[in-house]
Amino acid sequence: MTDVKPDAANRTLEQLEEEGDIAADYIEELLDISDLDGDIDIDARNGRAYVSVHASEGANLSLLAKPEVVSALQELTRLAVQTKTGAFSRLILDIGGSRDARRDELGRLVARAAERLEEGAAEAALPPMSSYERKLVHDLVAERGLHSESRGEGADRHTVITRIG
Repeated sequence: MTDVKPDAANRTLEQLEEEGDIAADYIEELLDISDLDGDIDIDARNGRAYVSVHASEGANLSLLAKPEVVSALQELTRLAVQTKTGAFSRLILDIGGSRDARRDELGRLVARAAERLEEGAAEAALPPMSSYERKLVHDLVAERGLHSESRGEGADRHTVITRIG
């Protein structure tokens, strides 16, 4: 009998907690090497492990909290988890509130797109983004009573917003 790993969407709470623990160990090692202070929180929800790094005001996480750095560290952390578990990880990494900042930025993009629709545009396309960011956009669009769908492939996959009906 072969050892079959479940796909990322069907992880148990125990498996997600294991992913979070592995990711936290990886990030803690990175913080130690970088001589940065940070506290790590682990959560499991919506079929994903969430790892958050936060620190007191005196700590300098600002360099690691830049969106492109968080994205790169998230991918490296996912690879570290995959190496240990043998299964693809969909974990989400947040450093210094970077995810909240990105959600706010996406909210502003959706608001500008909604304005374009109100001005008569048939649709408003947003720039390409990750699947997690597109999910946030879909949620923000639904809150506004609009319709959204993802279009394109790979790195060009983006969200297009239209009016309902």
